[in-house]
Amino acid sequence: MEHTLDYELKLPAPRERIFDFFSDATNLERITPPELNFHIITPLPLEIKEGALIDYELGIFGLSFHWTTLISAWNPPHHFVDKQLKGPYALWEHTHTFEDLTDGGTLARDHVVYKLPLTPLGDIAFPMVKKQLTRIFAYRQQKMIEEFGQWQ
Repeated sequence: MEHTLDYELKLPAPRERIFDFFSDATNLERITPPELNFHIITPLPLEIKEGALIDYELGIFGLSFHWTTLISAWNPPHHFVDKQLKGPYALWEHTHTFEDLTDGGTLARDHVVYKLPLTPLGDIAFPMVKKQLTRIFAYRQQKMIEEFGQWQ
């Protein structure tokens, strides 16, 4: 079964600046909760662009995972899509969009389509996974506020 996550955050910084932050793969470590032990294993510096592959290591629920992401769409400074090629999900496609706000700020949106492994048996873990993902994205949003400031 496919599931979706949708989050949005208004930030008091221009769209190009927000997009540039996401264009630096090392910032992913800064906005990921430390208990996930998230580390990029692809040699740095890494140029993010369409077709780029990024390898990570992370821990979820006490298990260690290797995660490979493909940047399947890249349209600076408007949007990009990262798609899991290898990792803990049967499907993970994360669309990031960035829109100008009238006062010079940016609306950053995350839309994730994902499937748990071993469907339908894996769907038993859905409530626990949803809770974890909610916490991860809340942490991420807090880190973005710390980086760019609170929307007024």
